[in-house]
Amino acid sequence: MNKIYPSAAKALEGIVKDGQLMAVGGFGLCGIPEALIDALRDSGVKDLTVISNNAGVDGFGLGKLLETRQIKKMISSYVGENKEFERQYLAGELQLEFTPQGTLAEKLRAGGAGIPAFYVRTGVGTLVAEGKETREFDGHTYILEHALVPEVSLVKAWKADKSGNLLFRRTARNFNPAVAMAGKITVVEVEEIVETGTFDPDSVHLAGIYVHRIVLNATPEKRIEKRTITEKAGV
Repeated sequence: MNKIYPSAAKALEGIVKDGQLMAVGGFGLCGIPEALIDALRDSGVKDLTVISNNAGVDGFGLGKLLETRQIKKMISSYVGENKEFERQYLAGELQLEFTPQGTLAEKLRAGGAGIPAFYVRTGVGTLVAEGKETREFDGHTYILEHALVPEVSLVKAWKADKSGNLLFRRTARNFNPAVAMAGKITVVEVEEIVETGTFDPDSVHLAGIYVHRIVLNATPEKRIEKRTITEKAGV
């Protein structure tokens, strides 16, 4: 089975549609599938519910899809550093399901593992718990959280072999393996594609069984987030 597609647009062809539940890997701007996000924007699909740790920044990453109003709801942990996100949310134009970061990771992992739901203490007594079933274990209250199984997952990896086995580079691994495992269809953007058998099996980070389509993006922009401080006289 050939998993390699000639472009990001071709890799999304026939699998993305309006109203889908999608997941996108990355943490901040680290390890985001830049070319696939651009192709998703250019596809014109709309009314998307997107699962991602964050929503990019203005003009980059998922921020591009906010600008074109293709996202109707975000399921996220952190949504700062994006003025357009803030504007849409405060104006009631964008839905948001805040999810603690560890819970979000586990919801995706559970989806990939075939576990429909699990109990967790995080969020008890807060807005996170509203409307959710609770149960007592060993004297503590737990919230029932449901797994996430996106129809399409968009993932960034460092290298892939032709069978879809993946290597991630350092912190760019972040949410990407869990996003890949959870998706019913997973599309991966990589910087290098090698022959099957090139990788030491013990070095593979994610098995190709979770990967359906691969696209090469050898020169991603890879923006870096940097902390800046205001310069003051005498400092």
